[in-house]
Amino acid sequence: MSLIKLKYYNFLISIFSFALIISCKISKDEIINDSKFIGEPLGIANNIRMIYTDSTIVKAIMTAPIHIDYTNLSLKYSEFPDGVKVVFYDDFQNENQVIADYGILYNNTSIVDLRGNVTLTSHDKSILITPQLYWDADSDWIFTENKFTFKSSEYNIKAMRLDTNKEFSNFQTGELSGTVAVDEK
Repeated sequence: MSLIKLKYYNFLISIFSFALIISCKISKDEIINDSKFIGEPLGIANNIRMIYTDSTIVKAIMTAPIHIDYTNLSLKYSEFPDGVKVVFYDDFQNENQVIADYGILYNNTSIVDLRGNVTLTSHDKSILITPQLYWDADSDWIFTENKFTFKSSEYNIKAMRLDTNKEFSNFQTGELSGTVAVDEK
């Protein structure tokens, strides 16, 4: 083979290789911003367990059968369509739990929106039942604008609106009915 033909073949292979590399280069941003991926989840996981800590102290553990990750969207969130269970701990490491049929975790705010047959059971066997409950994981605060019932050794109430810390030692409600134990002095 002559030297001219060899240089010609090398030149063609170089041009072909360069064209192939240029045509296949797609950035991650182009894939994420492609309209066929808008609204699609970044990932789906089964049987998940998320642990929330503060200064190496476990504050809560969230488990769910399905976790759908939408953190690729501008409003980053995770969805738990088949239910969710959150076990959270007070300052004395007492275990409290909340179970719901559906949940959403908003990543930027650490707000958990729990919906459908929401049941919160505390370590002292107090129970809160409501159709929707919000939990602020950063401030350990629980709130709802819906009707709820709360039963404990001292309370048996029904009310609209709840705004409380996770221990129920500091709470406010809207209009309520039921019985409340009062210590007369």
